[in-house]
Amino acid sequence: MKRARWIVSLAALVVLAGGVAATTRSAPQPGGRFITDEQGRTLILRGFNTASSAKGAPDALPELTKADIDREYRDMGTNFVRFLIMWRAVEPQPGTYDTKYLDKVAEWVRWYGERGYHVMLDMHQDVWGSGVTPAGTAGNGAPTWATYLDGLPVDTDQPTWEMLYLEPGVIRAFDNFWNTTGEHPELMDHYAKAWKAVAARFKDDPAVLGYDLMNEPWGGSVQGPQFETGPLATLYRTTISEIRSVDSDSWIFLEPQAVGVNWGLPSALPYVDDPRSGPPRIAYAPHLYPLPLDLGDDYTAGSKDWTDRTLGWWRDNVLRTADRLDAPVLLGEFGLDMTRPGASDLVDRVVRLSERAGAGVAYWSRDPWSWGPYDESGTATPLVGVYARPYPRAIGGVPVDIRSEARSLTVTFDANGTGPTEIYLPAAGFPDGGRASEGEATWDAARRVLTVRTKTSGRVTLTITPA
Repeated sequence: MKRARWIVSLAALVVLAGGVAATTRSAPQPGGRFITDEQGRTLILRGFNTASSAKGAPDALPELTKADIDREYRDMGTNFVRFLIMWRAVEPQPGTYDTKYLDKVAEWVRWYGERGYHVMLDMHQDVWGSGVTPAGTAGNGAPTWATYLDGLPVDTDQPTWEMLYLEPGVIRAFDNFWNTTGEHPELMDHYAKAWKAVAARFKDDPAVLGYDLMNEPWGGSVQGPQFETGPLATLYRTTISEIRSVDSDSWIFLEPQAVGVNWGLPSALPYVDDPRSGPPRIAYAPHLYPLPLDLGDDYTAGSKDWTDRTLGWWRDNVLRTADRLDAPVLLGEFGLDMTRPGASDLVDRVVRLSERAGAGVAYWSRDPWSWGPYDESGTATPLVGVYARPYPRAIGGVPVDIRSEARSLTVTFDANGTGPTEIYLPAAGFPDGGRASEGEATWDAARRVLTVRTKTSGRVTLTITPA
């Protein structure tokens, strides 16, 4: 959800549905749950959503080239992508899966994999799908055959696109999907089996880290805890079962209800079991769009104080939910117009917040516009400068603390013998690479990655400074 003025109406829906309120319990601390690679090292994921341009594209693929990916890595050293896919493209007809589309997605995944990226496939939707209006321009994600408005209207003349979620026809489309109406129990099963088809295609692809089951779930006429513990949890359990029938290793990412949680309110999402053998690979992937900024304010003056309080609530409530789910955290979306005052400071604040929580981040989005790293002319926006910072891509142990500055990085972790620690160092601040305070370091100038081999057990505090 991007800059919106629909807050009052949606917040009222959450409250009326028995929604959630900010808690005053003591602030939780980051737990010991982290996303890991095939060696067992902790992954610190940093990258972009790729890309908003896929939403309206007939082939549901983004406008992007290999050169764009190369430039992104060269400028910012990203190692992660939240790659948008669409249900309408995966299952264009009921029970029929488009293998040619999945092959095209696999080609993109290969591009990223060749460059050392981890890919999370995100089944994206906004305002359900293109079938909510005759012109097909209002929503994206769901196929038209799965869209049942039951004759209810959808007025597209709205002050912001998010207001479309409150249109009667859109609410009914979601209600039919969640089977709140009792008329379409088949739709959630179709969705889960579509994910099974995706997982079957990518289960052996080493670049695919996992699957984000649904972008910003919306409960229609059912909101708050009633939605998250009811229809949403049912969909997640059904889909996880289908995925695990073909893929027992990939990570599965769960999003909470977007309304309220994106602004810092608690989620009621319940614990969801992972039927795989071995430790669960379920992760929590909320989004962050602070309420003051959604209301149109900049990250300046009095609004900055209010936004900082919102960020604190968001952090505490996300960690509480992660504790309940026994899951690591990945921030799947955050961002704002980089031409707005204070935008760079906000990105810096969010990245630091994520570092302290040991969480990965995916900025919205990779498209050429004022929100992204490059504008329509290809010129770098201020986002590139603030996003290009030293960070540990992989840690040979369990992180305790991560602190990055322009010319230094300190990583404290409990080594567990899983492998070397890999650290990305940007050219700005580290032109000739880095020097490690301990261990044996090897510098890869082409990748701008410092690989450090430290002791394999015990507490390690690794400080990196310019070579």
